Amino acid sequence: MQAVSEQDIRASFVNCSKGEAKRLPVPHDLAERPWGDLDFLGWRDPSAPDRGYLVTERDGVLIGVTLRHPAQQRGFLHRSMCSLCLTTHPGNGVSLMTGRRAGRAGREGNSVGLRICTDLACSLYVRGKKTPEPGGRFEESLTVEEQVERTRAKLSAFLDKLLA
Repeated sequence: MQAVSEQDIRASFVNCSKGEAKRLPVPHDLAERPWGDLDFLGWRDPSAPDRGYLVTERDGVLIGVTLRHPAQQRGFLHRSMCSLCLTTHPGNGVSLMTGRRAGRAGREGNSVGLRICTDLACSLYVRGKKTPEPGGRFEESLTVEEQVERTRAKLSAFLDKLLA
């Protein structure tokens, strides 16, 4: 992913109003992000723990989506697997994040969900740049490049559902 500015991020959101996009918190460390290792920029809202945001480039256009997830705590012995990167995490490490669909469907209350790493660091897990809990990544026969491509395809399928 190419580095993006705060202005580009705010203009990219497709499932919220322009006013909401203007008010949402954008990470202050954009200059320090490992852009070359990211398939998407994901972050959580520090003032609203049930909110997250995801911005990615698709066909040369930035697309941003707002996400919500339950704040309920799961037991540490419970493990879940991320649908994007196939990393497993204990407890609340994976959440069902839902995004309001774009356009009329979203205004009518329709949403789409995906089980995803709660910290939104899927790109870094796939590339081995961030290490999950022991046992969080299975050894795969796919190369890292093939795993990255699979993650991008799963993200694209999720976005297709949100934009449909």
